Amino acid sequence: MEFYIIIPAHNEEDFIGKTLESLVKQKLLPKKVVVVNDNSTDNTHQLAETYASKYNWISVLNTKSSDAHLPGSKIINAFNKGFASLDGDYDIICKFDADLIFPENYLEQIANHFNAHPKLGMASGFCFIEKNNDWVLENLTNKDHIRGALKAYRKECFEQIGQLKPSMGWDTVDELLAKYHGWQILTDETLHVKHLKPTGKSYNKASKYLQGEAMYKMRYGFWITLISALKLAYKKGSFKLFRDYMNGYFKAKLNKTEFLVSKNEGKFIRDLRWKGILKKIS
Repeated sequence: MEFYIIIPAHNEEDFIGKTLESLVKQKLLPKKVVVVNDNSTDNTHQLAETYASKYNWISVLNTKSSDAHLPGSKIINAFNKGFASLDGDYDIICKFDADLIFPENYLEQIANHFNAHPKLGMASGFCFIEKNNDWVLENLTNKDHIRGALKAYRKECFEQIGQLKPSMGWDTVDELLAKYHGWQILTDETLHVKHLKPTGKSYNKASKYLQGEAMYKMRYGFWITLISALKLAYKKGSFKLFRDYMNGYFKAKLNKTEFLVSKNEGKFIRDLRWKGILKKIS
């Protein structure tokens, strides 16, 4: 299987070299890797160019955007610019973060999963973070959800879901739309990926309402948003986050913010969410 990988990178000089080094050591090498240097003011560009000069399947694309790290829009806008620079001669398209270290068998094992399951639309390993000199499972990880840091899509699935949405919630709505179109999702807990910078570390204050806004845009409705906001705030250990999420939801509703999904897709998403909620409490 042919892999295309896009890595959005903003001021990642401490990590990008380690990520690229882990990719050049893969047993199954990707066909193309594009590092999208998104308005970096450090040595991200130089480090990425060092690898591009050694490996003809690695390239660097420079782009300008805001310095603010707003989750969703910034990173997906960068991804989309990288994607626009590629041709369509791939089987699997990946969006990887610039702060990951992959085991050497990562792409090989992901390819095996896609080859074994024709209706598999998305697949990944698990993210681990360093804590007390040990690598532990990142607490936002669920077996039924692929982290935004390491997405891999079958080409047909990627096209059917309308590619990636430049909005907070992009890494949830992609899976929900994949399921809507009949695709399966798989996470392989044997594939341990080192996540060098924990999720959300560089988010700024302006992003605090975006999670709730995303729940509105995915047509969750009030009760599913309430349950989801409580669960996420609990995982992150902050009741204040719960208030921010709910405020974001109501602000989006008041402003009649544009939805990310159609009415039919929204109904499917709500039914799927309720099924999952009821399964956990039964």
